Amino acid sequence: MLFQVYGHSALWQFCGWLMVFVALILANEVARRSKAGGIFFFIVLPAILTIYFIAIYVGAAHGQSWALHNQTYVHMNGWFHYAKLYAATAGCIGFMMLKYDWWFAKQHWFKCFPFVIVAINILIAVGSDFQSAFNGLSHLVQGQSQWWLSSEGVWLYGGWWNIANGLAGILNIFCMTGWWAIYSSKNQQDMLWPDMTWLFILAYDVWNFEYTYANLPTHSWYCGVALLLAPTFAAAFWNKGGWIQNRAYTLSIWCMFAQVFPLFQDQGKFAVLPVLYKDGFMNPAVHPSSVDPVAMGLIAILALVINVVVLAIILKRSKQLGINPYTHEIFVGTKDYDEAMRRA
Repeated sequence: MLFQVYGHSALWQFCGWLMVFVALILANEVARRSKAGGIFFFIVLPAILTIYFIAIYVGAAHGQSWALHNQTYVHMNGWFHYAKLYAATAGCIGFMMLKYDWWFAKQHWFKCFPFVIVAINILIAVGSDFQSAFNGLSHLVQGQSQWWLSSEGVWLYGGWWNIANGLAGILNIFCMTGWWAIYSSKNQQDMLWPDMTWLFILAYDVWNFEYTYANLPTHSWYCGVALLLAPTFAAAFWNKGGWIQNRAYTLSIWCMFAQVFPLFQDQGKFAVLPVLYKDGFMNPAVHPSSVDPVAMGLIAILALVINVVVLAIILKRSKQLGINPYTHEIFVGTKDYDEAMRRA
């Protein structure tokens, strides 16, 4: 068991997970099927929220109570959340430009944008992983426990698993192939990356789950399970080749929701903790007295192994075909690739 989902709260916790999973799939469909939906979710809504965020911090700087006690200000004030929100949203806008052939997306050089923005998003998470490892291990060197309290009031347990997963994330960047082979679907609903097959999706999902499990533990039931499975589910059943667009859309939408309503997953009947918190609760005012980091370690090793194996497959295939896996598509002829290309 990875999460503390049992007892009288289990039904509410599973209902919360299902609501998030279904809502993300539906929101993704609205955003991808119409220009109006995409413009609302990734241009209009972020603009409104940016004004809201600025107002909160201006109000807090002036000591205004409504701002100082605002959920976003209290629970979501770390650099990572804002970096992830705006990086994911930038990816969504760029993907819309590519699929609708807007502005300089008409130029061939812009086709490498998906690789660049995904790599940036991965590096943001890798940086957060290394930060947690440094904080946890530095406490250990000083003769303390590896627990450290984040700026958002969450106890994190940093260690070697963060380093292993950070390395897996770096390898995951090199598991993206065919950087320039980006297409628009015939109906212009999707930006397609056919060379991003199930191998990359598996490597990414396991790595990213471990990232959320170790660094966003109080949120990982949702952002580490529901948020990862929603785009993968859509890509598996009706949106072949569109996984990276699904991922960006659902990530951006979830980040906006979580930034404004963090207590949905932090407190109350829908909140879920991982087994890491062996005391059975997470209270920023109470230093944890016991810990269960076994799952974090095992998943980190799994993430690293999977990414090494996928990269080895890519290098082997590129050698057999005699091509560069980043300037050319190397999964031509595979089931995933061919199904995606039939939509291009």
